[in-house]
Amino acid sequence: MPLKLSVGKGERFIVNGAAIRNDGDTAELVFENQAHVLRQKDVLTAETASTPAARVYFSLQCAYLFPDKAEHYLNHFKRFLSEYLEAGPSAQPIADEIMENVHDDRLYQGLKACSRLIVHEHEALTNVA
Repeated sequence: MPLKLSVGKGERFIVNGAAIRNDGDTAELVFENQAHVLRQKDVLTAETASTPAARVYFSLQCAYLFPDKAEHYLNHFKRFLSEYLEAGPSAQPIADEIMENVHDDRLYQGLKACSRLIVHEHEALTNVA
């Protein structure tokens, strides 16, 4: 099933590890085969991955975008997720969903679940304060 992506003027996105920016008006792109795509709003950089949950997301994001180095990034991902769960065991249901997706090689869906881990972290820190 093709993926249709509408990209606004100046919007950035990543396709198979390549950073792309739309320099014109709104563009309609259709990916007719398998591609690893992330919009700018869903991308974390190494600098912005400054919390434990963000590091989990970032390492899984790298495994998704750079499949040739996936094993390396997945090792980091598993370690970061384990460390997160040690500090916040209430995130276990989210972690289970993430791991199920990763185990089934559905890394994009794992990233979506990982974004809920970031929300969990924010809520936990807000409740502590």
